[in-house]
Amino acid sequence: MHGTPWTQFADAALALAVAQAWPEDSSTNAGPQSSALQIRLDLPTDIKSSKKLLVERRVALHESLRGDSAFSTLVANAALTPAEAETLALCASIDADVRRQRLTGWLQDDLALTRPGLDLLGRLLGSESSGVLTVGASSGLVRAAIVDIGTQGPWGARSVGIEPTVLWALAGEGSPDPELPAGTSFLSANESPGIAEDPLVFVTGPDKSNRRRHASDATAGTRFVVGTQPTDERGWGALVREATIRGAGIIVECDSDLSQDGRRWIERATHLPWAVSSTHEVSVNALPNRPWAEHYVAERDASPDEWARHFPELKEYVHRLTSDQMSVVAEINSNTNSGLERAVRRLASGPIDRLARRVRPRYQWADLVLDNDRSQQLKELVARYRNSQAVYGGWGFPAIPSSGLIAMFSGDPGTGKTMSAEVLAGELELDLFVVDLAAVVSKYIGETEKNLEEIFSAAAVGNQVLFFDEADSLFGKRTEVSDARDRYANLEVSYLLQRLEIFEGLAVLATNFSNNIDSAFLRRIDISIDFVQPEEPQRKELWRRSFPPNAPLADDVDPNELAALYELSGGSIRKASLYAAFLAAEAGEHIDFARISVAVDREYQKLGRLRPSKKLGR
Repeated sequence: MHGTPWTQFADAALALAVAQAWPEDSSTNAGPQSSALQIRLDLPTDIKSSKKLLVERRVALHESLRGDSAFSTLVANAALTPAEAETLALCASIDADVRRQRLTGWLQDDLALTRPGLDLLGRLLGSESSGVLTVGASSGLVRAAIVDIGTQGPWGARSVGIEPTVLWALAGEGSPDPELPAGTSFLSANESPGIAEDPLVFVTGPDKSNRRRHASDATAGTRFVVGTQPTDERGWGALVREATIRGAGIIVECDSDLSQDGRRWIERATHLPWAVSSTHEVSVNALPNRPWAEHYVAERDASPDEWARHFPELKEYVHRLTSDQMSVVAEINSNTNSGLERAVRRLASGPIDRLARRVRPRYQWADLVLDNDRSQQLKELVARYRNSQAVYGGWGFPAIPSSGLIAMFSGDPGTGKTMSAEVLAGELELDLFVVDLAAVVSKYIGETEKNLEEIFSAAAVGNQVLFFDEADSLFGKRTEVSDARDRYANLEVSYLLQRLEIFEGLAVLATNFSNNIDSAFLRRIDISIDFVQPEEPQRKELWRRSFPPNAPLADDVDPNELAALYELSGGSIRKASLYAAFLAAEAGEHIDFARISVAVDREYQKLGRLRPSKKLGR
């Protein structure tokens, strides 16, 4: 950076200040002029020659701004005035050289003051450069976050320096600013003159990749710094500074409303193209006071070209991924070499693991004991999900309201609803997620809907079955509004109904009381299976399977007799068998009919039912 027009201008300004502070005919010898300003340059020490040199070097500096050096490029990117360019030249030269810093301290009678204060800055630049106005609140240097102005001490003593990233850029080092928000990236867009003219664009929509792509197309500029919304003033300044150095626009991705810091920076940094990307419209109170355009981008599935680019080995696409999800899955696969299935599973695991319990399917068709009608309905459910892509995508049937599949399993406890959901997931080679109602339902307004949105969005990727046990507690009938609690409960039900309408995955709603489900949900159900109490042939098989081969059964235990005697569900039969086994283990004897009878009595007591009086000959 030595010997450039801007450093030479700074040296001339310092030379004049020294000559004025310590004239040659002064009686004091305290000045540094005898060592040629301590910077080993051939500079005059008299006032007249110093003034002439400063005029010449000011002209040279202004002429150099028409070139393509790092300094002139930064001045152009920041839209600085000539006077502001002089301030940048002076302060950057001082920050970059220890000898100039020492000289600056001498000029301020304090060697610890290595940066010029506002008072010295005005004296160094003089009235021709508007002095301290070049670092005022509305100046280009402040607007572009280039200068660092101290906040301590009297106004005239407040230091003026240059941000380190700017100095590195002037030296030819292009590393990103370390204060940028985590995950900040850089995007090059296709140049499209006459189309992208808006300097400020708000882009909303569900898919981040689509929003980013549209923002780069709709906003003036061909290069962009893309980052999440900063959490503080320094982060916003880093975004603006980085974009200014690179001659780029800024795309800010917001998970919440635009902050007041963000609004101020967008209003201030008018030299940059801006785009704000969000899932929802920015509130009126957060809108910057400058012209803007607004665009909505609909969610779009990943295109065949995107699939081919990221997973060229695939012959068919088994997951519905948006462009945004495709980008994340491809990155996961690239970093872990895990393959598509594991990458998709990892994509959904974050939010859904927090709000639901993952169940690895253990049961198969052979483990189910159902009548032929229920078994057939389950197989039809599997077939419908497995062939949805062929019917909707290949054959052209309209997916109204969506291509998702919603099933309802109703029936008494223990009749096989949960096991059937597990068999269903295993047959489709999917994970089963049992929604944790305690984690989902919140007393805070809007939190329940937010939690459900996370679950549905993650499940829609297509690598899991959502299982809502006791679904009537969430999907219950709406009631007449008598107080605020009723109103908010009805809002939750309405949200669930709307969300199910557009859900693209597989969800199973299990309930013991189907009559309690809101009728609007019932219209959205694709397949409903009523799990009834097992008949005697099924109970016989359930009793037979409830005792493992190694269990010490007494000779008086007959599954046929137990099935005829006790009208229990499959769940109750398993619990009674286990209870009898513990009784036998404690006594050190076989599992006999008497102990099974005691266990059944306990099960009937728990269910609030009377024990059958018939004895079948006993």
